[in-house]
Amino acid sequence: MTEFDYRNDQLNPTHTITECRAIQPGHYQVTGVGERPEKGDRLLVSLRNGRDLHLTLDVESSRSLINPPGHWTLIAHGPAFRELMVHSWKVRCDHCDTELDFDFAVDASLGASAQIPAAQARIAELGWQVQENHHLCPQCQS
Repeated sequence: MTEFDYRNDQLNPTHTITECRAIQPGHYQVTGVGERPEKGDRLLVSLRNGRDLHLTLDVESSRSLINPPGHWTLIAHGPAFRELMVHSWKVRCDHCDTELDFDFAVDASLGASAQIPAAQARIAELGWQVQENHHLCPQCQS
């Protein structure tokens, strides 16, 4: 398994995603140019409207396109969103007052009650801890 990083911060005209769309919740069709991922590979794709958010997709099938040369398309599975919404929140470390300004993705079809668990999962991804509404940055955890 190889991991292909096609996030916007890696933007290169010879190595980019031209389209990524959900064909059903959890399944995506991706078209790009550059090195072609194969079945079993992992693909990192930036989320629209997110500053540093990305989807991690597992490639199910891929094929090269005849025209234009160098382009490919693939089918992959990943997080299942019925209605993807990106939110920006801020939290402060309760020990040192460091601020974390972050984005997170949530399935808006699940309602407002899904926002807090999605935000907490994103905070944990970024190395912060949440305990009973108290936030600790990575430096203050030790």
